[in-house]
Amino acid sequence: MDIQALKNKYDIIGNDPALNEALETAVKFAPTGLSVLIQGESGVGKENFARIIHQYSSRRNAPFFVVNCGALAKELVNSELFGHVKGSFTGSTETRKGYFEDANGGTLFLDEIAELPLESQALLLRVLQSGEFRKVGSNKIEHTDVRIVAATNVQLYEAVKSGKFREDLYFRLSAAQIRIPALRDRKDDIYLLFRKFTSDFSEANGMCKISLRPDAIRLLTSYRWPGNIRQLMGFTQALTAQVSVKVTPTVQRIELDASALSPFMPLEQGEPIPVVFDAGAASQGTAPGMSPEERQAIYKAIFDLKQKVDALEARLERRSLPAPSDLEARQDAEWQGQDEGPSGRLVDIEPDEQPQEERNLSWRHTEDDLIRKALEKHHGNRKLAAEELGMSERTLYRKLPPEYRKK
Repeated sequence: MDIQALKNKYDIIGNDPALNEALETAVKFAPTGLSVLIQGESGVGKENFARIIHQYSSRRNAPFFVVNCGALAKELVNSELFGHVKGSFTGSTETRKGYFEDANGGTLFLDEIAELPLESQALLLRVLQSGEFRKVGSNKIEHTDVRIVAATNVQLYEAVKSGKFREDLYFRLSAAQIRIPALRDRKDDIYLLFRKFTSDFSEANGMCKISLRPDAIRLLTSYRWPGNIRQLMGFTQALTAQVSVKVTPTVQRIELDASALSPFMPLEQGEPIPVVFDAGAASQGTAPGMSPEERQAIYKAIFDLKQKVDALEARLERRSLPAPSDLEARQDAEWQGQDEGPSGRLVDIEPDEQPQEERNLSWRHTEDDLIRKALEKHHGNRKLAAEELGMSERTLYRKLPPEYRKK
């Protein structure tokens, strides 16, 4: 089977070796009749692989059902999977088939299989081993011929060790596995997917396509995309809707550089899709979607970093002091705007881009701002503010901004 033709048929974008290997494995498993376990993070496209396995099997003309196990109410899981008879529980006014009966002869894709209750896992194992099941409320044993393709976004063996998943079912399913790589492990595919999503969305809405300059591509691919392809698609569509314009005879495409793309990029732990950029809010340090607690955490991180930098600079200054015998020679070189290198030759001194006094003032401003916010948060309580900032109360008192020293 030509892998590229398979990608075209199922709208799969990318050339990553791990993705190609997963596709090749799916095609190999397809005609065997084995139960298959597909592993991968949420949003990587596991359902596409299940459809490929069904389509390239002898069951291709039989039913294919998708069941999201995580979306089933726990009290109704067994009824949904195996059916029930009339009167078996409150509200069961008629006998009903379950997925295993409806999918007889075909394929049942059980997504998020780790969410199944242990009782349902035992019943599933029985079906896998013998094809036998019972409807809820019935003593009659029924038979079905269903191929199971299961998927999970968690490490099933870890669930086994924690007692949340049956070990015997795990070994039954895990003999034939397919692992789909996360999008962050397919960096070369990210921009290919971006182009596909913006092209589809813009064509459907009569808008200009979005393209990225090299620096913007680097920005796009440096983000880890925890929601994988699903997140990237939502991001791209929302970005196109906000940035693009209607197609005209003179405007067919809009190109963004990193500075234009940056305001729309999702936060590492924050908005999963683009948000409207407010330049005024950003200049005041109130970025959209950022809570006061998040801003406080950023300020504290900056403050901690500053303390570490100060300590490192102090150590470097102590280690780089010239020996007394070299001091005179170094002074002679410095007044000429030169310094003596390690080998004794004279090298030009690089001018500092920002005077030390200005850097100190900048850090001091950030430090003062952090202390003010901590004191405001704790209504002026210095002890609580000091604890939050990770310093002693005496150190806090020494670093207090001018307006607080009189209180």
